[in-house]
Amino acid sequence: MRRLLAAGMLAVACLAQGAEVADLPPQETVLEALRVHPQVQAALAGLRAAQAQRDGLLAGPHEFTLRAMAQSRKDRSIDQRYREHEIGIERSLRLPGKVALDADLGTAGLEVARHALGEALHAVSRELLARWFAWQREAAAVTDWQAQVAIWRELETAVRKKVGAGETARLEAMLIDAQLKQAEAQLAQAQARRERAAREWRQHFPGIGLPDAPRLAEPQPIDASPDAIARWRARILAEHHELAVARSEARRSRLAAARAEAERRPDPTVGLTLGSERDGQERLLGVHLSIPLPGEARTAGARAASAEADAAAARESLALARAEAEASQAVAAAADGFTQWRRHAEVARQMEENARLVEKAWRLGEGQYAELQAARRQAIEARLAASLALLEANEARYRLLLDAHELWDFESIGSDADKRDLSQR
Repeated sequence: MRRLLAAGMLAVACLAQGAEVADLPPQETVLEALRVHPQVQAALAGLRAAQAQRDGLLAGPHEFTLRAMAQSRKDRSIDQRYREHEIGIERSLRLPGKVALDADLGTAGLEVARHALGEALHAVSRELLARWFAWQREAAAVTDWQAQVAIWRELETAVRKKVGAGETARLEAMLIDAQLKQAEAQLAQAQARRERAAREWRQHFPGIGLPDAPRLAEPQPIDASPDAIARWRARILAEHHELAVARSEARRSRLAAARAEAERRPDPTVGLTLGSERDGQERLLGVHLSIPLPGEARTAGARAASAEADAAAARESLALARAEAEASQAVAAAADGFTQWRRHAEVARQMEENARLVEKAWRLGEGQYAELQAARRQAIEARLAASLALLEANEARYRLLLDAHELWDFESIGSDADKRDLSQR
């Protein structure tokens, strides 16, 4: 058991360093498949939009306004007409508190987009892992049924020889032929399921080819001591993107509520005017200041933003509860999967040995075919259950490592987006 634990810890260390895993697709092709996936591309576009929105908030909503006016004035007392014109420029000025809030709001929006990208990468990685093991399960079932068909064909040859020698009844030949046909039917069904899983895989991840045969690796245990479980849970919660999105959304909503409250104080507008009257006999230079009078709409907007912040806080609490449950489930599934695999593997070994002994006795004429049929059926069921338990144990362990960010280094995709942002600013 100590050797198994040591092997498991070594495997985790290798994964954390980005080493390739024998029974998973190569990391380079996985990262490329994640990068081009539509869900990730949408999140990357959302990140670019958040970067642009941050820049817009930093710049502010106000722009310079240019005003120009030309008119003709007629003095009837002297029957004289004058050409006059006026030109002005004005701009609203954000109050200092609003400037700081807008900067924080832009940063918070960018943080939400980054976590949303991480969530998309994590979700697609989970889907990739699930579909990979779905194909692995069907491919492993095909391999197991191919082995069973080969065994039944060998037995059919043996029983025909015994029938020809008069050592057994023709009924046994008929029974074993029916058993062979049943095994071949099961093999055909397994092959159809494998092909369906392969088509679905190619539809969702066309950039990653499937191997010719399933890649089965012996499951490795995880450290399931109370301290280790606590560390696993803490690690998963620290890297939980859905929770991070909810938290950053709550922070952005609080900032938006504060910004809406600040908007109840209107921004002043300052302008400069130059003019000419009476054909240039009079020159004008003026400065004007205008301040909107706040109404009920601003107050209502502040109340709405405050309510939205409360809703975001409630969603954050819900996301935290869901993340804690998922973390506990991931650790328990990884630990239980290894235990279940060991049990099924031992049962399969015993059933195979039992079937071998019963077959040996039957070949020597010391047993009944019904006993051989029952023993062989039990061995088939045990072998299929062991293969399924092996793949479920590996999938649960990889899912745990994925949730803890110790499987694939897909954070580099988000880093590339940040580098592009810095190069554009």
